[in-house]
Amino acid sequence: MKAQPLHTPSAADLAEAAQIFDRLRELTADVVGVSRASYGPGETRGLELIADIARQHGLDVAWDPAANLLVSLPGRETNEPAVLIGSHMDSVPRGGNFDGAAGIIAGLLCLLRMKRSGKVPPRTVRVIGLRGEESAWFGICYLGSRALFGALTAEDLASRHRDTSRPLSEYMRESGAAVDLILAGRPILDPNAVAAYYELHIEQGPVMVARNLPVGIVTGIRGNIRYPAAKCLGEAGHSGAVPRWLRHDAVLATADLLHRMDEHWRVLLERGTDLVMTAGIFSTHPAEHAATRIPNEVTFSIDIRSQDKGTLESVRQLLLQECAAVARERRVEFALGRLLFTEPAHMDQALVRRLGSICDGLGVPTEKMPSGAGHDAAEFANHEIPSAMIFIRNEHGSHNPDEAMDIADFLLGTEVLYHAVSEDD
Repeated sequence: MKAQPLHTPSAADLAEAAQIFDRLRELTADVVGVSRASYGPGETRGLELIADIARQHGLDVAWDPAANLLVSLPGRETNEPAVLIGSHMDSVPRGGNFDGAAGIIAGLLCLLRMKRSGKVPPRTVRVIGLRGEESAWFGICYLGSRALFGALTAEDLASRHRDTSRPLSEYMRESGAAVDLILAGRPILDPNAVAAYYELHIEQGPVMVARNLPVGIVTGIRGNIRYPAAKCLGEAGHSGAVPRWLRHDAVLATADLLHRMDEHWRVLLERGTDLVMTAGIFSTHPAEHAATRIPNEVTFSIDIRSQDKGTLESVRQLLLQECAAVARERRVEFALGRLLFTEPAHMDQALVRRLGSICDGLGVPTEKMPSGAGHDAAEFANHEIPSAMIFIRNEHGSHNPDEAMDIADFLLGTEVLYHAVSEDD
């Protein structure tokens, strides 16, 4: 792409973006941070805010059968496959305001800029506000994007809400989704009708802040294997009366298992393997645990992530082997429960080069980097839709109320996105 002047955001541009984020925060505020539950009222309020702004400016607004929001600006070639800009509106409980929503707002601003200037893009550009990307609420992720491709199962729709234990299907129906169609596995979106999918998102780690980069270009997205509700079952006993050699201690057994997996992780990293592991849940039963009681049950989770599918399966086999060894040595039982698998995804190399060329032409400093976190872009890429992602610098990580994306950085990334979707290939 040839060099061109970078559009410097005006005070009005900065104010408009800040006001949308502020209004979204007000609509979905929790005790701290924001809570926009998947297929819940906060997520709906956020999407309706975007829909209202779009309507006020004469953009086309619709909702698809999965209750995802669609905002469209027709292009010159209306019969050609459209370009999608997407991200998710839900958040983790008491999370940050930028995770997910930044991508939807960036897409909206791109359409508003074209609409106001009278620019007609070469293809129809459509912003899709996706439901249910976060796994925090029902234990499974990418709900809105998986529904697009007919990939949600009856077991998925029976998943229970973390707080109410009501099934996902009820929440989807209350949000206006066509649950029977989704349950039948009928695709909502034809991949052939999409020329490209772009997603702008805050970086959820510290790399861009450390390297002083406002914009990043994603090369791939780690897949994961998760056991969200694993259990270790032992035997309760008196803390003072049972000697070590006769104990069936579920806490020590689970700690032993995780220590062994951590050692495998260390060795694999030394060999250059792409891998991260996390046990984000580790708890004894609150109605039964006591300082003087040997715990008989521990509930825990394990999340294994890699860009390589073979690595995921190899580490899963190591986990099963270590479960068997610890169970034998400590006389406990492991019940790992339901396995959830998300395939790794690679971004389209032509689109990655295109974004890099746009950044070079605008004089925007950037770097290519993988994403350790999951994103809806993985679903689009794995359904053979050319996909790309733009990262925005963000302090204090993500999945917490302290996310700190600078609006100037956000508008810089939005500028890159604008050129990607509004110009001929």
